[in-house]
Amino acid sequence: MSQLEINLDNKEVPFVDRDLSWLAFNYRVLQEAKDPTNPLLERLKFLAIYSSNLDEFFRVRVAHHRNLLQVGKKTKRQLHEQPKQILRQIQTIVSEHQEEFSDIFTHQIIPHLAKHGIHVLRRGALAEDQIQFIEQFFQDNLLPYVQPVLLVKGMIRPFLNNATIYLCVDLRDKAHPEDPSAYALVQVPSSHLGRFIELPSNRGEHDIIMLDDIVRHNITWLFPGYNIINSYSIKLTRDAELYIDDEYSGDLLVKIRHSLAKRNVGPASRLVYDKEMPEEMLTFMTEILEVSDFGLFPEGRYHNNFDFFGFPDFGKQALKDSQLKPLAYFPLERSEDFFDAIRQQDHLINVPYHSYESVVQFFERAARDPAVTHIKIITYRVARDSRIMDALMAGVKSGKQVAAFVEVKARFDEEANLKWGERLEQSGVQVKYSFPGLKVHSKAALVRRVEKGGEQLYVYLGTGNFHEKTAKLYSDFGIFSADHRLTSEVARLFSFLETVRVPTHGFEHLLVGQFNLRRQLEEYIDFEIEQARAGKPAKIFLKINSLQDMTMIEKLYRASQVGVEIQMIIRGICCLVPGMDGISENITAISILDRFLEHARVFIFHHGGEEKTYLSSADWMERNLSFRIETTFPVYDARIKRLIHEIMRIQWRDNVKARHIHFENNNTYRKTSQDLSIRSQEETYYFLKRLNEQWLQQSSDGGTPTGISRAVEH
Repeated sequence: MSQLEINLDNKEVPFVDRDLSWLAFNYRVLQEAKDPTNPLLERLKFLAIYSSNLDEFFRVRVAHHRNLLQVGKKTKRQLHEQPKQILRQIQTIVSEHQEEFSDIFTHQIIPHLAKHGIHVLRRGALAEDQIQFIEQFFQDNLLPYVQPVLLVKGMIRPFLNNATIYLCVDLRDKAHPEDPSAYALVQVPSSHLGRFIELPSNRGEHDIIMLDDIVRHNITWLFPGYNIINSYSIKLTRDAELYIDDEYSGDLLVKIRHSLAKRNVGPASRLVYDKEMPEEMLTFMTEILEVSDFGLFPEGRYHNNFDFFGFPDFGKQALKDSQLKPLAYFPLERSEDFFDAIRQQDHLINVPYHSYESVVQFFERAARDPAVTHIKIITYRVARDSRIMDALMAGVKSGKQVAAFVEVKARFDEEANLKWGERLEQSGVQVKYSFPGLKVHSKAALVRRVEKGGEQLYVYLGTGNFHEKTAKLYSDFGIFSADHRLTSEVARLFSFLETVRVPTHGFEHLLVGQFNLRRQLEEYIDFEIEQARAGKPAKIFLKINSLQDMTMIEKLYRASQVGVEIQMIIRGICCLVPGMDGISENITAISILDRFLEHARVFIFHHGGEEKTYLSSADWMERNLSFRIETTFPVYDARIKRLIHEIMRIQWRDNVKARHIHFENNNTYRKTSQDLSIRSQEETYYFLKRLNEQWLQQSSDGGTPTGISRAVEH
């Protein structure tokens, strides 16, 4: 934990470094891989998620700290963080986690797979026919791709591709066996053939070998003049930060394309190596690859474990989570007049429990509706095959004016966003791209219809991206509305994005980054503080992905000190430390990690009994509150407000997948005194399913179904 002095009566109060807090979050992913109550293949998936997360962390955050080491002493003194200290802590924590990772895979996952007839074999365990198979497989499929390179110190400096497995080979010259070791590199081409190769088996079960071991077995084909002593796998992770200097003139898109071209050739931020590698060979490799001590991370025999995403399931559904089929949102999906249903009342969906179909239909119906004149959308991340994007292009063909703001600075999706922007432009969509130095992270869409000679606007506002694939995996809220208080201000937001002119009238209902978001959130916290000082009830409930902004943390600490009750559900980074006497004893925080990724943001302020409930695209990080266009939107419909509160109540009661966030940062599972086990994601699904059934019953009885049947208290 890093200690920073936050000005709270001149006390030094705890502030957890964001990256150390993130590592605690990623360990929660590893806990899911270790949890024997999870189905076996789901545990393997969590190993893949953990590894994928860690790769991105090193490419971005560790690269950030490495670069801070290069700045001058004067600049370093101005930093809140000490990069060398943080890098050491990261190295220690990640090494400990990797030891546990290897133990989980080797001593838990592999033996349990074998019990279910799936055997992950190494070379020494192969039968004769299997050896013949991998030798022929190598000749037929791998030989053109393996790319052997003999290393000569001071003369040959190889370039290793990012996140690619290589074998470091220890060789001896057959003609001169007395000579010292020679070293070589051989690429394992898993991107071409996949990582897991099924072997012939005579026992009616499934035998698998990893591609790495097929290459190991056949290395002698590549170095005919040498004896092979041994081989050890390595992987290099490269810096992926985009350095786009927006202070200078020039085309932002050109800059991003230029940076994308450099992304995979950035400096090394991590070298992962087989811990059995001899010290002499490791020293040779670190020198030739120019990797610092901070970048060295020993692992087991296998790397690139995000490849477990592609592990074959052989149709064994019993080894996977039981299916929670997305629920149709009947009030819209079964409506004959989609927009009339929205005009009558607001609608809330909670994906992935609800199907994303109603969002897709919002665009598809608008595209073919003769009364619709305009469609507008903000895109941050979209699916590779997107019906929403197809609907926008279809809207142009049917005579609509269609506009899209494409944020091309969405990390690791820049190239995809550029391609979609080009396709949209070619189809006639009016496309606007990123602002220099500012990300647009709002998730909003607007449709204009002509009804009875007048204009009627409809909006969709969400906490997640317009991405049909992640909508099956991420838990998010979205609201459809024709409420003038919302539609007029969403129209104002689009006007700003299209013209870059500050609106003449400010935002009164929406909280928008760069305008009133930070200020209004601070005022809401201050109001609760004043209520508590006056001896009145004061409460704040937050559900966010990350809490890092120091100003907000200071305010929450002050609120706790005067008696404001604060409950927080935070999936990832939490730099605040709850539950400390005299500082944060009135703050309780949990993190829920389960089969779906918790992505929704919900802010609830008691506000003297006139409760304020908001959904948002924004986390409470400095970048979101100060350097992005974010949209936080109020929930005005009382039915929807009650529904959100009930779902939050279910989540708060989770005693299966919730962990405590507290000073030790050790991710202890939250157990409550209640006898009933509550796994909030499953409870939420079945709660919404019951509402669906009630809607169908009301509909068959000839009533006016709403989809929300009873009042609930938060």
